[in-house]
Amino acid sequence: MSGFSTWVADMRIALATCRDLPEWEVDDAPLHAALRARGVDLRTPAWDDARFDWAACDACLIRTTWDYMERRDEFVAWAESVGAATRLFNPAPIVRWNTYKTYLRDIERRGAPVVPTVWIDAGRPIDVGAVMSQRGWAAGFLKPVVGATARETLRFRHTAEGLAAAAAHIERLTQREALMLQPYLPRVETDGELSVVYIDGRPSHVVRKQPKPGDYRVQDDHGATDQRWDLDTAERARVAMVMAAARAEVEQRNLCAWPPLYARVDLLRDEEGELCCNELELVEPSLFFRHSQAAAERLAAALIARIG
Repeated sequence: MSGFSTWVADMRIALATCRDLPEWEVDDAPLHAALRARGVDLRTPAWDDARFDWAACDACLIRTTWDYMERRDEFVAWAESVGAATRLFNPAPIVRWNTYKTYLRDIERRGAPVVPTVWIDAGRPIDVGAVMSQRGWAAGFLKPVVGATARETLRFRHTAEGLAAAAAHIERLTQREALMLQPYLPRVETDGELSVVYIDGRPSHVVRKQPKPGDYRVQDDHGATDQRWDLDTAERARVAMVMAAARAEVEQRNLCAWPPLYARVDLLRDEEGELCCNELELVEPSLFFRHSQAAAERLAAALIARIG
């Protein structure tokens, strides 16, 4: 660890979290240790703690703020407020863009291989059967445009029963939020989902998340497991396409200086086995430090360097 360490004095950093963080969530412990080993005065306030003085910190790093999904506007406003008071990573313009999954449409237009998606606006339900037939999809997958941890997701087959369930799901949810309709990619059940972690613009490590038998959810709170993984040359090229598209979009929108401090690219395999981007996480992703202590050290060093 000493090879990465640089001692800093009088530096206070907040790692934003949430009030109801699960007791089992300890993945950031190596990052906490790496920052404290460098002399950082580390604080871990809930993002919506009105009593906390963000301006008293040299920086705020967004980490486990996992309860904002139904308060997205409030969360974006918080990020803008904190970003005006101190250094925020990743910055507030990234938070606004990346917490609404239409960013996938943006990067797809720039050449990223993305899971095919039909966008369903709030208040405007669609004829899901007609869309499924037009696209030739045997099974579908619905999820909110703002969401995480498999909230309000639905896997369904292109059958009368499945379409009825999907139509009811769409009718209920579009009363208050926008949705995404995608083909269900069954290889998630056998091949899982790959997460490629970037620290300071460089690929750090890859994790394969495997759902429990018969399930599609790759989060550990749904019983999934994860392990360190390696990509081959062709797979690395697919990930590079995602990041190149993201860079072009971020720079065109002037969201932040490239690269962001951290990023995670999540990918699923389509029916031909090609990797397709399912998520580009730039706000509060788990970075799987349990699979790479060195990544925690690199993030701590990069954060301190950016604060200066």
